[in-house]
Amino acid sequence: MSPEYVVNVGRQALEMMLIVSAPVLLTALGVGLMVSLLQAVTQINEATLSFLPKLLAVAMTLVLTGPWMLTMLTDYIARTLTSLPQAINGGN
Repeated sequence: MSPEYVVNVGRQALEMMLIVSAPVLLTALGVGLMVSLLQAVTQINEATLSFLPKLLAVAMTLVLTGPWMLTMLTDYIARTLTSLPQAINGGN
C-alpha cells in the first residue's frame, strides 16, 4: 500500500463526508439564519426559539435526502472494499 493510495483514500473519504453532509448542514444553516433574522426584526431574544424549526427542517431534509445519502455511502464503501485487495497486493 503506497502513501499515495492512503492519501487518495483519505481525500475521497473527506469529499464523501462533505457531499453527504451538505444538504443537512445547509438546511440547518438556512433555517437558523431565517429564525435569527426573524428574532432580530421582532426583537425576541429567546435562544431556544430556533431549536424546533431547525429540528423539523433537518428531519425533513433527512427524510427527503436519506435514500440518496445511503446510496452514496454504500457505493463508496463498496468501491473502497473492492479496491482493497489490489491495494494490498501493490497493484500487481
